[in-house]
Amino acid sequence: MTNERVTFYHAPNSRSGGARALLEELGVDYELKVLNLRKQEQRQSPYVGVNPMGKVPAIWHRGQLVTEQPAVYIYLADLYAEKGLAPGLDDPLRGVYLRWMVFYGSCFEPALVDRSMQREPAAPSTCPYGDWDTMFSTLVAQLERGPYMLGERFSALDVLWGSALRWTTMFKLVPELPVITAYVERIAARPAMQRAAALDAELAAAQAA
Repeated sequence: MTNERVTFYHAPNSRSGGARALLEELGVDYELKVLNLRKQEQRQSPYVGVNPMGKVPAIWHRGQLVTEQPAVYIYLADLYAEKGLAPGLDDPLRGVYLRWMVFYGSCFEPALVDRSMQREPAAPSTCPYGDWDTMFSTLVAQLERGPYMLGERFSALDVLWGSALRWTTMFKLVPELPVITAYVERIAARPAMQRAAALDAELAAAQAA
């Protein structure tokens, strides 16, 4: 366990909402740095000096920057390993855990962007996800093993996928299959997820005022 607080760069109504939910699930203290996306603060100084990509979430810890959503989740869950939200290196589920963490950014999001923009993906030999139907059916098959992404074990994976599937079904980007709807509801009902959502609602309201 570390005594050095993580600095967490966050904006409400963004991908970093899930990272905040993970911090709440972990139940750890952290320093919150809030960005206002309405004012484009993520693309201005001082934040571009932190992350030149101008994206959230990002965390700063022990003098190092961690960006990219799955990397942030992996880092935090491993940093606070005693909380039990990530299989350890010697756990048989570690490989499955890493697979689905990386699948999110390497397959799911690229496929989702192409689908939402109604554009044809690259040829299967060069496309990072192959094709939408295969990518999506592979994800659904994993969810059907439920109740969580690792079967009976809740992990940081579920904070990532529960948050992602919640907003993608909300905006009709992903089909609302019964297995997906039940999974989203199951994750959203967790106290830490509800707490993070309430805190973000307050932040968003304050920024909109």
